[in-house]
Amino acid sequence: MKFGVGQSPRRVEDERLLTGRGRYTDDFQPEGTAYGVTVRSPYGHARILGIDTADARQMPGVLAVYTAEDVAHYGPIPCLVKLPGRIETPRPLLAADTVRFVGDGVAFVVAETRAAARAAAEAVVVDYEDLPAAAHLDTALAPGAPAIWPEAPGNIVFDWQAGDAEAARAAIASAAHVTRLRLVQNRIAPTSMEVRAALGEWSESGLTLTVGSQGVAGMHRDLSRKILKYPPGRLRVVTGDVGGGFGMKVFIYPEYALVLHAAQHLQRPVKWTGERSDAFQTDSHGRAVVSEAALALDADGNFLALAVESRADLGAYQAQFGPAIQTMAGGRIMGGVYRIPAMHNHVRGVVTNTAPVDAYRGAGRPEATYIIERLIETAARETGRDAGDLRRRNLLRPDELPHANGLGLTFDVGNFPALLDAALEKADWTGFPTRRVAAEARGLRYGRGIACYVEIAGGGDLDEFADVRFLDDGTIEAAVGTQSNGQGHETSYAQVLAERLGVPIEQVRIVQGDTARLEVGHGTGGSRSMVWGGGALIEAAASIIDKGLALARADLGEDVDFGDGLFRARGSNRTLSWPELSQRHPQALDTRARYAKEKPTPTFPNGCHVAEVEIHPDTGTVRVARYSIVDDFGTLVNPLLVEGQVHGGIAQGLGQALLETVVYDESAQLLTGSFMDYGIPRADDMPRGIAFASRPVPSPNNPLGAKGCGEAGTIGAMPSIMNAVVDALDGTHVDMPATPEKLWRICRDLAERAAA
Repeated sequence: MKFGVGQSPRRVEDERLLTGRGRYTDDFQPEGTAYGVTVRSPYGHARILGIDTADARQMPGVLAVYTAEDVAHYGPIPCLVKLPGRIETPRPLLAADTVRFVGDGVAFVVAETRAAARAAAEAVVVDYEDLPAAAHLDTALAPGAPAIWPEAPGNIVFDWQAGDAEAARAAIASAAHVTRLRLVQNRIAPTSMEVRAALGEWSESGLTLTVGSQGVAGMHRDLSRKILKYPPGRLRVVTGDVGGGFGMKVFIYPEYALVLHAAQHLQRPVKWTGERSDAFQTDSHGRAVVSEAALALDADGNFLALAVESRADLGAYQAQFGPAIQTMAGGRIMGGVYRIPAMHNHVRGVVTNTAPVDAYRGAGRPEATYIIERLIETAARETGRDAGDLRRRNLLRPDELPHANGLGLTFDVGNFPALLDAALEKADWTGFPTRRVAAEARGLRYGRGIACYVEIAGGGDLDEFADVRFLDDGTIEAAVGTQSNGQGHETSYAQVLAERLGVPIEQVRIVQGDTARLEVGHGTGGSRSMVWGGGALIEAAASIIDKGLALARADLGEDVDFGDGLFRARGSNRTLSWPELSQRHPQALDTRARYAKEKPTPTFPNGCHVAEVEIHPDTGTVRVARYSIVDDFGTLVNPLLVEGQVHGGIAQGLGQALLETVVYDESAQLLTGSFMDYGIPRADDMPRGIAFASRPVPSPNNPLGAKGCGEAGTIGAMPSIMNAVVDALDGTHVDMPATPEKLWRICRDLAERAAA
């Protein structure tokens, strides 16, 4: 059918968004709205000796000033990760006695206008006793380091391991060659286009929170039960359009509970809209890991063992999923889709006086891929092997699947060598030497890099929901438990349901983000939406068709067949359409479906990226000259949207590789608190063209056969671009971000050595 699964209709939501009819959180403006501003700590670590709010309360337009004492009856923001031995670091809504990072909230001011709230916030006087701070991993782990949490000796809050340490150690000891690298995963600020915002409303029936999120149901559950301790039936959470999330908008932040508290106390709407400085200081950061990694090879280039020791910077508080990112999310996929007989991964979680670290696009999987792909590229150079040949020798073959990787995962289906070969062909691998010579003739350094990646996606959940209703105007409205942050769910979900029900895509409307409409679901994250949300829609469609057949048989009085959106009576020309049937039987077709599994069964999107870069040695500037990808995302519901998601992911991977890094000084002051100091990729940083192809092997673990695509571009981009940069530097290691200043120094040193 037209615009069914596998086709590429343009996004149905774009007309609304491009004509200014989108509604983001700050667009919601109930009558009588007051405005909140958070008073934030200017210190990275300090004791609060006292807070004087008297002057602030007397300022024009001020309605209330709340401190920790006013919200002490609420619970802290919970860390939801269950790791054995993990030490709790509860984050209060407002700090009571100690602030632990620059931006930690100490008071919340509400006034008639934003300007009045800002002015009053500046009038709040806080008496701080400055304490020694530990802003970096080395500082936090050093002997005599400041104790950020007295309960955490040495500032370590968890110690996690997976794999076989003895086997890995023995294989490394006896190997013909061992490649070792120290790899830094730079701390990243998510920098979504839409900053965080929240609107709290009170009425006799309860509280409503309007907030930019990646799923309302989980936020509703944790806010009502764990933080506010408020009856779930009296709390409604609403999310409108969302301008980017990248993991950061999954989580609850103090302002979300504070606007609800203020709205209830003042009995009027209260809105908080963060500024970009709030975002840099307090949005959950990403990555921030340092790893010591070793890859052992035999004399023929076969991988024998991988051992990784990592220190994960968690920030001042363990965020909601923070401890899971380098362990259960990324830690179990270390080693990728290679045949490695012995692996061991050891991660220690460390607290520092910095913003909390949590999921950021890829959430541990880019870090894992970066480690193995940098090791392989270095091993190829050290042993004199072709980087493509070394990978091909060690990639798992289709006949070796399913394959248990030794870290708790089993790869089910795929053809990893075929993707490598297809990517090398698309990249014109054999033509690279000619391009390098031409670049060198122009005075440039030229390099290439490969990254074969695999992602664990869509795992960890056991169910998802869809609620479908037939409206009087003939529209089929489906509420889903996930939340689009720009991915195009309103289009791709409509394609799935329209194809199953045999109706035009224009007849289907997807709604999301309102617990009054659908109070259950697990939101969007981990490339799970199409796997789980699509599965729920398919379950709903099957149930609706069964209901429709029963109703049509009763109406038409004989056996009925269904196809192309019509119920046809056998032996006659009588038919009923969905609108006709729903008009005859109001609400009889309405269905809430649950797509469930007995145990979590992840999918494994995978692929190969090949990048070529040129570096200008006189300036250190780097340009990605060519970029080629071949991916396996399973069934592609909408190939055009998939390619767009991959391009966006590449932009974020490129940003981390070449431009982005959050910097704190030794006193834990944030030095990159604005776009004047924090570099993000712009259009002219991207490759002029990205050669993209798909070779899908459908997943056996969901009815669509989808694997997920939202994070894959980032996962492949970081290592492929950095491998290309290192190749252009004759193998000289450089940590991300490979900024012009770093590259200029390395190019100068290489030139001096060559001239000596």
